[in-house]
Amino acid sequence: MDATPSPARGKRQAISPVDFAGIDWGRPWFAPFGERGRRWQRAALTGHTHLLDALNADARASGQVTGRGRPLAFIAQEALPPGSAYEVHIAATGCVPTRHNLHDFFNALVWFAFPRIKDVLNARQSAAIDALGIGPTRGRLRDALTLFDENAVLFACSDASLARALRDFDWGALFVAGRAAWGTRCEVRGFGHALLEKLMAPFKACTAHAWVVEVPPDYFSWPQADRDAWLDAAVSAALLEQDALSGCRFAPLPVLGIPGWWPQNEAGAFYDDPAVFRAGRRVREADEGRGPAC
Repeated sequence: MDATPSPARGKRQAISPVDFAGIDWGRPWFAPFGERGRRWQRAALTGHTHLLDALNADARASGQVTGRGRPLAFIAQEALPPGSAYEVHIAATGCVPTRHNLHDFFNALVWFAFPRIKDVLNARQSAAIDALGIGPTRGRLRDALTLFDENAVLFACSDASLARALRDFDWGALFVAGRAAWGTRCEVRGFGHALLEKLMAPFKACTAHAWVVEVPPDYFSWPQADRDAWLDAAVSAALLEQDALSGCRFAPLPVLGIPGWWPQNEAGAFYDDPAVFRAGRRVREADEGRGPAC
């Protein structure tokens, strides 16, 4: 893929859901998954059975178990028993139904990168279904869990002023004045598998839901595996809190604005696009004298 295309504002390029050959592991959002992802990509290009074999070989080697002590495994979608809820099946059996497409490919990668977070999200989804059943709508809790699972990034930050800039939609402070802080006082780690799928064909308005994680200052000197393990433990513990998934915990983040993620954002004018880098509800309400909503 060309490293410097101009992403259309608010528009997505059509891409096949099974275009495994199109994954560019040099992209900064894919690179952290690359070591395992390249092996799986080769298997996926051979066929669905080969992909499942690769996933399960890694699952067995990791010894990973889900919250109910079941070994993690990956099965074909058609092996999900009729009438079984996806989340309940995973919680009960440890088996993740997986289709031969990019969406489920990225989902499996995240299961290995952040297993504890994925397990907590699944456990809370399953518990909500057990309590309320499957209705015409998910409800607020399950909507928030799904939003995290599909579209979240983890904003790891040791500088409270940068976290505040993100929450206040102060893009100049976060991306321009604070540019040198990226990689030393803050960073973003991709999590949502639907977001990763969208980033197969990046577009300027592509926006993640950022979950702010306060990290110790020496975090940024650790190897990536240690940073991921720390995030996995900290975020999974936070997600167990009853009110963890209130809307105020998420902050919109246009991901192509992240320094190092897109060549065109080297120019400050990249951020002069109010349709993408919006002032946000909190700023508008403060301007109107009502104060922030949360």
